[in-house]
Amino acid sequence: MMEWISVALIAVGAFFFLAGSIGVLRFPDVYTRLHALTKADNLGLGFVVLGLSLRAGSWVVVLKMLLIWSLVIVAGATAGHLVAEAARTSNVPPWRKRS
Repeated sequence: MMEWISVALIAVGAFFFLAGSIGVLRFPDVYTRLHALTKADNLGLGFVVLGLSLRAGSWVVVLKMLLIWSLVIVAGATAGHLVAEAARTSNVPPWRKRS
């Protein structure tokens, strides 16, 4: 039973990775693309870490995966902020729907 839950969590994580990648390709401006990428990747990696944690052999491995996930969250938020700030200071306008 635990294997099925693990596979399901990893599959949900893969879905979020796919959704984030599609968002990067489909969304109209840098700000919405950043949002799609950072949110989906953090959720995707979280689900993959949860799924792999159920299969881990020891608590040390689980703690290492959680540490990696937290570092990726901090790095993703920092990189997203830097890219958005660079776009803002370069006067890149947000997308507006034309009526």
